[in-house]
Amino acid sequence: MIRINERIVSLVAVASLFLAATTSQHAEQSAEILAVDFSFRELALPSPPHSGPNASQRRTHPAVARLSSWISAVGASVAVTDLDLDGVANDICYVETATDRVVVTPAPQGHTLTPILRYESFELDASPTRRPDGVAPMGCLPGDYNEDGWIDLLVYYWGRQPVVWLRRAGETETVARDSFLEQEFEINRGSNIEQEWYTNAAIQADVDGDGHVDLVFGNYFQDGVELLGTPSSSDPAKRPQMQDSMSRAFNGGHNRLFRWVNAEAGRQPSVHFKKVKDAFASKVATAWTLAIGAADLDGDLLPELYFANDFGPDRLLHNRSTPGKIDLRIVEGVRDLTTPASKVLGRDSFKGMGVDFGDLNGDGHFDFFISNIAQSYALEESHLLFESTGRLESFAKGRAPYRDRSEALGLSRSGWGWDTRLEDFNNDGTLEAVQATGFLRGETNRWPELHELAMGNDLLLKHPEFWFRCQAGDDLSGTAVNPFFVRSTGGRFVDVAPQVGLGRDQISRAIATADVDADGDIDLLVGNQWDESFLYLNESRSTRPSLVLSVLYPLEPIEATRLVGTSTTSAGLPLGSPAYGARVEIKTDSGITGVRQVDGGSGHSGVRSHEVHFGLGALQASEAVAVRILWRDGLEVRQHDIALAPGRHTLLLKRQGI
Repeated sequence: MIRINERIVSLVAVASLFLAATTSQHAEQSAEILAVDFSFRELALPSPPHSGPNASQRRTHPAVARLSSWISAVGASVAVTDLDLDGVANDICYVETATDRVVVTPAPQGHTLTPILRYESFELDASPTRRPDGVAPMGCLPGDYNEDGWIDLLVYYWGRQPVVWLRRAGETETVARDSFLEQEFEINRGSNIEQEWYTNAAIQADVDGDGHVDLVFGNYFQDGVELLGTPSSSDPAKRPQMQDSMSRAFNGGHNRLFRWVNAEAGRQPSVHFKKVKDAFASKVATAWTLAIGAADLDGDLLPELYFANDFGPDRLLHNRSTPGKIDLRIVEGVRDLTTPASKVLGRDSFKGMGVDFGDLNGDGHFDFFISNIAQSYALEESHLLFESTGRLESFAKGRAPYRDRSEALGLSRSGWGWDTRLEDFNNDGTLEAVQATGFLRGETNRWPELHELAMGNDLLLKHPEFWFRCQAGDDLSGTAVNPFFVRSTGGRFVDVAPQVGLGRDQISRAIATADVDADGDIDLLVGNQWDESFLYLNESRSTRPSLVLSVLYPLEPIEATRLVGTSTTSAGLPLGSPAYGARVEIKTDSGITGVRQVDGGSGHSGVRSHEVHFGLGALQASEAVAVRILWRDGLEVRQHDIALAPGRHTLLLKRQGI
């Protein structure tokens, strides 16, 4: 009887997929119509002069030399922020993999609202380590890490622990390399300063609700191994291993959570975080993590954490923390008659590589979009769109109130996916979806060998000598166009990338978004592996208005939440720190509703600006928008309601703190 039921479930699931696939053919016919509202102009990201050669691979440990292309397939990243406090997120920090440099640059043709001069591109060159050739940058996470109102830059790596560049307090001149002070976190000090990490994701979120931002790092290869460069010894403990399963691998590097620790009274706040021991269950702690997301999913203003893991199940952690005490518990979805086991939240066996949040079904709760591998005629897993059922009480019972709707919505397939973003690019009040895709570009197709490896014995998998050759010239999903999904009137999403100026064939990893030119619509940035990275300026024909909010915690206590104007600055001076995790809800008389959050870096290696953007549809420019802001102030959840005109605004949030 059990076998019969399993067959029935499988047949029903296959039939559902077939019906959805056949109905998608009609939706695809409307791509030209759906594309009318959208247009992007491509601009290469500036790069400082470089005298050395451009690379296309990294030098690896001899044990994994046969896999040099596979090992070299990550590192491209892009983040967008406001470094010079001109009121616009038009400053970019990205990893240029061809030169292994962390580049800081103003956006090409970016706009400024103040007369602060723009600056020349420069690189952030970290102090050398014991093994300089064993280090490669993987990403940049902007944030105010010492709570002085200036945006600092955290860079994470393969081969060393993270480094933070503090913006020097009081600097108002043009941004430059000497505007930043390289400083080690407290986590870097001590006997383990040379321990190698292999970090592929980092996020900031107030996990324990104490009013200060905490840090979560997702790591990939094992801590302490010498993956890159020339080995320092023949110690077997330094020899890297590959994953020990294609679907249940838990031999990766340790994921870590660091909680903000207050500075000593009377001193300038320092960059001081304390590692939380045993913050994650064992099968969360050592998964092969490629992306992390943080969002309040149950309404208590504490962020839940989503880990998108390679070679195994993703994990959603329900947050029950209190100030100073981290409490994160795994929750999983429930399978029903028409759901394949691999599409149940927390039970998949896919290759998770990206995550982003947005309300796609209009119920006021966050849904989330997950990238996996969905390459036709290669590895047809599925991207995932977990849609909220609204049953928030299920969290307390260990159940995740979500169901996968990726196939029904047309978002299940595209290619080898990485970062994802959900944004409203034409200001009509409906979210679009964009992905970074592709893996290796070459002449020799290695999919047959990868299939053979995946079907082999997991006991051999962790040993690189049993892997197929994957070096220069080999190809896996090497022809890729990043999809740009627009929602049709029937509800399904249709990829219109070639019709809107996004048809370039590229091997991408990172997606970042911001209103770079301050014209009221969202622009797009793409970080590419071993190639140029690009800004795509949004030149939509739409004239619909938008609301762009910068939501800040003030530097000094204030008596009440207040609106301070159309810019985040006062003569180029800071007003506060981004209120990561604050929730913003809007409602207009014409029926536009929306919910967004101040995002602290959700995804793989792309970081959107901290501003919150809403498209307002048919709203007249003279009409006001009902806005509700909710945030956590220690054990208390605060709320502020305000009517705002379309345009750019800054809000300072009252908080007592702990």
